[in-house]
Amino acid sequence: MVREPLDNSAPAGRPVVAAEWEINGHWVVRAQGDIDCDTVDPLFIALWQAVAGHRVVVLDASAVTFADSSFLSLLISVHQRAELRVVAPGAAVTRLLRTAGVDQVMHVFPTLDAALGAPPGAT
Repeated sequence: MVREPLDNSAPAGRPVVAAEWEINGHWVVRAQGDIDCDTVDPLFIALWQAVAGHRVVVLDASAVTFADSSFLSLLISVHQRAELRVVAPGAAVTRLLRTAGVDQVMHVFPTLDAALGAPPGAT
């Protein structure tokens, strides 16, 4: 049987990780666009690297336009290993978090400033 090689290249378009930086000991990852099983890998890498070196990881989700269960699974995994703060999720991400019921346990903030200024464990 002949199999075609797997195409592991990222889809054309904007990268899903728009920026990363450290501020006040927190690692911030800004995500953008549609995040699904085909595009989640760069975000997976960025968040896992953040968890390895920071107790608080902030995900700016304000520019995420679509997210599926692979995105949700990643957020849950990060949440289990660090204090994950999700910033300004749009309608698609908010609906996903609510449908899964994780909006009750994850720290969601309306702005980046609010997430950065909150004491540990704040919602």
